[in-house]
Amino acid sequence: MPKQTLLKRFLIWKYKHISEKNFTFILSGLVGFLAGLAAVTLRNITFYIESLLELLRSLTTNQWYFILPTIGLLLVYWLVKYVTKKPISHAIPSILYKLSKRSGIIERTKIYIPLIAAPLTVGFGGSVGLLGPAIASGSAISSNLGRLFHVNQKARSLLIGCAAAGAISSIFKSPIAAIIFAIEVFSLDLTFVSLLPLLIASVSSVLTSYFFLGDDLLFNFKSSDKFQINDTLFYVVLGIGTGIASIYFTKMYFFILKQFEIFRTSFQKLLVGGLAIGIMLYFIPPLYGEGFSFINNLLAENHLKALGTTPFDAYTDQIWIVIALLIGITVFKAIAMTTTFAAGGVGGIFIPTMVMGSALGNVVAKIINQLGFNVSETNFTLIGMAGLIAGVLHAPLTAMFLIAEISGGYELFIPLMISVGISFAIKKNAIDFTIYTKELAQKGQLLTHDKDQSVLTLMNLENIIETNFVTLKSEMTLGELLHKGVSKSTRNIFPVINNENALVGIIMLDNVRNIMFDQNLYNTTLVSDLMQNPLEIINFEKDDMKLVMDKFQNSSAWNLPVIKNNIYIGFVSKSKLLTAYRRQLINFTKQK
Repeated sequence: MPKQTLLKRFLIWKYKHISEKNFTFILSGLVGFLAGLAAVTLRNITFYIESLLELLRSLTTNQWYFILPTIGLLLVYWLVKYVTKKPISHAIPSILYKLSKRSGIIERTKIYIPLIAAPLTVGFGGSVGLLGPAIASGSAISSNLGRLFHVNQKARSLLIGCAAAGAISSIFKSPIAAIIFAIEVFSLDLTFVSLLPLLIASVSSVLTSYFFLGDDLLFNFKSSDKFQINDTLFYVVLGIGTGIASIYFTKMYFFILKQFEIFRTSFQKLLVGGLAIGIMLYFIPPLYGEGFSFINNLLAENHLKALGTTPFDAYTDQIWIVIALLIGITVFKAIAMTTTFAAGGVGGIFIPTMVMGSALGNVVAKIINQLGFNVSETNFTLIGMAGLIAGVLHAPLTAMFLIAEISGGYELFIPLMISVGISFAIKKNAIDFTIYTKELAQKGQLLTHDKDQSVLTLMNLENIIETNFVTLKSEMTLGELLHKGVSKSTRNIFPVINNENALVGIIMLDNVRNIMFDQNLYNTTLVSDLMQNPLEIINFEKDDMKLVMDKFQNSSAWNLPVIKNNIYIGFVSKSKLLTAYRRQLINFTKQK
C-alpha cells in the first residue's frame, strides 16, 4: 500500500479518535526522543573527529594543531559550496524567524546539515558550541513532523520549543533548565497546554541520552562548598563583572562580524579567520573547540591542567601569571568564537558563553583570595557561568536552574540569584537585545511574551493588501477620471501613478462629488488639479505591522497606500487590518 494512502488513513483515524491536544502530547514525546537522538549523534560525531585528531597530534609536533581549525573551516566551505549551495544560517535566530514569519516551517535539509557542518567546525577546533546546531536539527525534525501530521501553526511552534528543550536536556541532562530555556528564548506561554508537552519532550530526551550515553556527564562534578553569608558582597562584585562582560561579549560579536564584511568572498574570510584562530590557539590552547574540559578542570581546581601547554609554562607557578592567562581566555573566547562564525564555521554561542563565564568567575575568586579573603573558587566558577548566560542570552532563569542542576543541588541558589539578577539587569539596561534577537527585533519580526506585539509579528502584511483599485494618471481630465475610473470602480479612492508606476497622489471620490456632474469642467480640469497627498504611506519593505498600526492611528485614515521599491502595489484598509488582527489574536490565544 502506498505511503500516502497509509498516512491519509492514519490522519482520518486520528481525527476521529485522538484530540489535537492529546496528539500534541504524543508528538512532543516523539520530538523529545528524536531531538535527543540528534544531540547524541552530533556529540558522538564530534567526539570521534576529536579522537582521531588527538591521535594525529600525538604523532606529530603539538604546535601544528593550530592549523586544524582552518582545515575544518575549509571542509565546511566545500560543504556549503557543493552541497547546500547557500550559506548556513545561525541556528537560534533562524528558528526565531521561521516561527514569526514562516509559520514554523523549516526546510528538511536543516535536519542533517548541522549534523555535518558543526562536527567539522568544532571537531577541528573551531571555538564554538554544539548546542545551537543540536537545537537547529531537532527543530527541523519537529517542524517537518508537524507538517507531516497536519498540525496547526500554534502546535508546530510548540513542538519546535519541545525540540529546543529536548536538545538541552540531552546535552546537559538538565530537564528543568531545558523547559525554562524554551519558555524564555522562544517566548512560549507558560500554561498547562505548553508546559506538559515541554515536560514530556524534556524527559523523553534525557532518557534517550541516558540510554545511549549511560551516566556519562559533561560536568563530572558535585558541589560541596556551601554558601557563606560573608561572601555576599563578593557575589555582587561577580554579578557586576559578568554584566560588564556580557556587554563586551555582545558588542565584540557584532564588531568582528562587521569587520569581516570588508572581505568580498567566503574563501577570503576563511583564510583570514583560520589564520586568526590559529594564532589565538597557539598562545591560548583552551580556546580550542567547545571547552568542556577547561570548565571541568577549573571546577576540579586544577587550573594548570585547564590552561594546558602554553608558551608561558615556565611562569605558571606564579599565581598572577595564571590569573593573567585566565583573563586572556575571558577576553579572547568571544573573539575566537565570533571569528569562527565570521570565517564560515557552524556552531552555537551557549557553550562559549559558559567557558568565558567560568574563566571570569575563577579569576574573580583567585583575585579575592590573593587579597587575603577565602572564597570557593568552584562556586565562583559555577556562578560566573550563570552570570554570563543570564547577561548574554537574557535567560536568567535558565542560567540559575542549569547551574543548580549541574552542581547537583540548590545550595547555591541565593548567590545565583544575586549574581544572575545583577548581571541581567546591567546587560538589559545597556543593550536591550541579544545576539539571537538583534536583527529580528530591529525588523519587528521577533516574538515576545507581549501578546499584542506577538500577534502583530505573526501577521503578514502581504495577506491584507487589496489591489482592486483603478489607477489614474495625473494628465487625465475630469471626464476621463469619471469614465475610466469612477464608472468602473466599486471603491471611493483612486491612486494616481506616473509612467514608472510610482505613486504621485490619490483622489477621494468625495473630493470630486460636487463637480462630477459639471460637464463644463470635463476637459479643462485635470487629475493633477484634484489629487492630494495620502495622509501616510506604508512601505512594504521597511514597515512592520506595529508601525502600520501606528500610521493608521496617527493619521485617522481608513485606507493607506502601499509601495514596494517605490512602486505602488495596493492599499490596506483599517477594517481589513483589524479583522486580520482579531483573527490572529483568536488563533494565538485559542486553547487546544
